[in-house]
Amino acid sequence: MTAQRLLNDGEVPAYLCERGLAASGEPVSVTAAGDGNINWVRRVSVGGKRARSFVLKQARPALERFPQYAAPTERLLFEARWLELAAPHDADAICPRVLALDAENRVLVLEDLSACERLDAALARERDVAARMEALARLLARVHAATARDEHLPARFENDAMRRLHGEHIFVLPYQPNDFGLTPRLEAAARDARADATLVRAARDAYASYARPTGALVHADVQAGNVLLTPSGGVKLLDAEIAHVGDAAFDLGTLLAHLALPALARDGNAAALQERVRAAYRDERACDAETLARAQRYAGCELIRRTIGAARVAAVARDEAGLRVLAAGRAWLLGGAIG
Repeated sequence: MTAQRLLNDGEVPAYLCERGLAASGEPVSVTAAGDGNINWVRRVSVGGKRARSFVLKQARPALERFPQYAAPTERLLFEARWLELAAPHDADAICPRVLALDAENRVLVLEDLSACERLDAALARERDVAARMEALARLLARVHAATARDEHLPARFENDAMRRLHGEHIFVLPYQPNDFGLTPRLEAAARDARADATLVRAARDAYASYARPTGALVHADVQAGNVLLTPSGGVKLLDAEIAHVGDAAFDLGTLLAHLALPALARDGNAAALQERVRAAYRDERACDAETLARAQRYAGCELIRRTIGAARVAAVARDEAGLRVLAAGRAWLLGGAIG
């Protein structure tokens, strides 16, 4: 790869002209978009009264929000490949439209979805999302089924650095002493979890399953912040930078965890929603009881890391909510019933 051209807000108009996305002299507005945790992301508006807009994202050598973590810029190419391979199975238009790819400079231009609502926000206000989540589960199942026996796929998705970085945050860091800024009550609960040898061993075993480079093409980050609800009743799935060949149950488990988390935080129950999602997945891809059991264990790991890990969520801000979610995560990781 030649030296990457790192964009800044001031250079975006000229860059768009070079790529044929804007005409010389057209007004261009550039603003920050999304959380910007992994990539440099900007929302761009081009033109006057009938402006067209899109999202431009660039993968840089370090994570945008956490520059202490180096990450290969190839992650953006893996995202583009996941979108390419998912497209034939995307009858519900869940994947965002790709408008341009600059592979040399690791830039991806996508449709603007700023009018959409994030799934975590919708769940926080107890919005009915069941039909849309069924559609998302069906897409994941179709992609998993279509790629499960593709022997050429691992060579196209050698995304091990991102897989490991993500895996360490899910399966390792929550079970080690850290400085994640927990409240005294949650820190005490975290110490108890770290001292539970059976729990730590279960997380380690789940990590081994996650890290095994065989299986199907997984998105690997089906979390609520990456799922958008469109005004027209659809759903969009973003940010496939961690896509790799691995355990399909990981995608299902991550989705189940994020659908349950807000209800658990409220001392509620999301079992009916989860069962609808599991049923939709099974309708598209037959899976055995062990696959569903692994999905549950992954869901437990995700609940734990969203409570006492580095990526805590707003739903667990209150101690009581965090303790409930943590207890559910521990139970699910150890094979307890989902409820």
